[in-house]
Amino acid sequence: MVATEIAERGVDFGIEDEVPEFKPLRRAYGFEEVAIVPGRVTLNPEQTDIRFAMGDRIFDLPILAAAMDGVVDPGFAATYTRYGGLAVLNLEGVHGRYPNPEEVLQEVVEAPADSVTATLQRIYSAPLKEEYVGATIEKMKALGATVAVAATPANTKRFIGTVVEAGADYYVCQSTVTTARHISSSPVGLHFDDLVGRIPIPVIVGNVVGYHQTMELLQTGVAGILVGVGPGAACTSREVLGIGVPQVTATIETAAARNEYHRRTGRYVPIITDGGIRSGGDLCKALVSGADAVMLGSIFASAKEAPGKGYHWGMATPHPALPRGTRVKVGVHATLERLLFGPTDRTDGTENLVGAIHTAMGMCGAETIRDLQQAEMIVAPAIKTEGKQLQLSGQV
Repeated sequence: MVATEIAERGVDFGIEDEVPEFKPLRRAYGFEEVAIVPGRVTLNPEQTDIRFAMGDRIFDLPILAAAMDGVVDPGFAATYTRYGGLAVLNLEGVHGRYPNPEEVLQEVVEAPADSVTATLQRIYSAPLKEEYVGATIEKMKALGATVAVAATPANTKRFIGTVVEAGADYYVCQSTVTTARHISSSPVGLHFDDLVGRIPIPVIVGNVVGYHQTMELLQTGVAGILVGVGPGAACTSREVLGIGVPQVTATIETAAARNEYHRRTGRYVPIITDGGIRSGGDLCKALVSGADAVMLGSIFASAKEAPGKGYHWGMATPHPALPRGTRVKVGVHATLERLLFGPTDRTDGTENLVGAIHTAMGMCGAETIRDLQQAEMIVAPAIKTEGKQLQLSGQV
């Protein structure tokens, strides 16, 4: 119907006075868009305390190693325990499927780039076996590791008895997106409050990116929350699904839920920013955003002790129908000790991560990580480019 016909018939839709309703969009921020503001008081870095508590244990390092086959195996977990950290092993990876995981990992490393996804899909199609799960946990314990193991919600009921019996210290129930409420055709789904209530070890759950999902999970009694959907170097969920929230905003929102839950109940539950951290600067920004600790994958995959021998791949990469990850080459750069504590000659912030935390805390006048969470942060998209023309042009 043309405009003249509308006028002749006396039809008036009131278009000129109409106020349309559009889907609102919130601004969200990633690490590269923000900066930490120094404090009004500074502190000697050696006087800062970076420890964090989860369950009934206190860890010297607020850094967890990610549950990825190219990052954590029993040997890596034991070494990282000696340095004061917690490494998480993925039970749905090669260690839960094969009696000879080292040989299988070598096959992944040697696979040509144009066929590696198909290789991963074939390797990870082997059945999971409880006997391998139990044997892996026992091996970790024998090597002296604090044992943290991960599986998806779909396999939690199947494995949890073996995990507890074998003597694990932490259970991580992890998937790309995890919520307290899940609609399924299964007559009896996984309920986190039931899981937490019936096993004697702390349960860590992830991943989340929002206030309300975090609050509902906290109310189930979990001991820790993992934050982040799709920011990892080897993850392609954001490209494949279009789903994700930049890590600074995701951490701020989940931290708000943690703080409100603590105010209501008196129980403090740490949140752990998982993924997207490329340097000590990103790590510090995650803590200022409200995280109690972070989880690292690609940085640790470059350690000499990592089982991936310089390669790193997402655990959703082998999905048989919709792969959401890729194998990336990170190279082998340094020992785990040097990555954590230095000394280093690298100027990009990828080594001496612990030193970066202590120094940033000193500049903010923060004695503890919870003090650092109170530091001011600003939106600063030029923070990495302002005055850096020579660096950006390669004239260094």
